[in-house]
Amino acid sequence: MTEPADPSAVTIEPADPAGETAQKLINELCQELSGRYGVAPSPFSPSEAQMPRTIFLIARNGSQPVGCAAIRQIDDNTAEVKRMYVAVGARRLGIGRRVLAELERFANEFGYRILRLETGNRQPEAIALYENHGFHRIPPFGRYVGNPVSVCFEKQIETVT
Repeated sequence: MTEPADPSAVTIEPADPAGETAQKLINELCQELSGRYGVAPSPFSPSEAQMPRTIFLIARNGSQPVGCAAIRQIDDNTAEVKRMYVAVGARRLGIGRRVLAELERFANEFGYRILRLETGNRQPEAIALYENHGFHRIPPFGRYVGNPVSVCFEKQIETVT
């Protein structure tokens, strides 16, 4: 994939996580994580994205799908970023930053004040992205407690009215 001539060529929109495009991106993510860790990640149930205050996004460069991410509710004030992925050929073009910004916009709209996420210690690119986007490391939470490869982050959402 080549760099878009115009940043407006990249769009980020809500999508059905059970759709063919979403499933293709999630499968690419799972293949990459399996290669890095030797095991597939826990499955992402498309039904999770049907829950209230949850959204699944797909990023496209022109018509080409190049990334995805979701947020789902942890509690009334906290959402978790799930299935954050940018295709290998589309990395380093600012797509990950734009997807995170859009997730934050939706989180604010849904009334969340905190975003949390988990990534792995063999994903230095993801760790750098999150740290550069204002997330700070926290102890493992939920099902990540005790997982030796988990690196967890949190960010306070700025309220935008």
